[in-house]
Amino acid sequence: MRDIRLQKLVDSAVAMGPKVLMRGMQLRRPMDVVKAPSLSIDDKRAILAAWASDFYAVDSKPTLRQLPGTPEPVPIDEVQSALIELDRR
Repeated sequence: MRDIRLQKLVDSAVAMGPKVLMRGMQLRRPMDVVKAPSLSIDDKRAILAAWASDFYAVDSKPTLRQLPGTPEPVPIDEVQSALIELDRR
C-alpha cells in the first residue's frame, strides 16, 4: 500500500515539477525540505518523492539525484533518509 501511495506521489510531483513547489526557496539538501516551515507535509513528500525518482537520476551515476535548481547531486540514500524522517514527524 505504501509503495502504491509513494508511486502516485512521484507521478504527481514529476508531472507538476518540484521546481514549482520550491520556487524562491533555498533547498540544497533533502533535509532542507523536511525542515522547511513554509511547505506542507504533502508538498515536502512530493518534492522528496520526485527527488528520489529515476527521472532525476544523474547520467552514468544512478545512485545520485539532482533536482533542477539544486547546486549539486545528492545520494539517493540521503533522499530516502529524508523521506523516512518526514514519516517519523
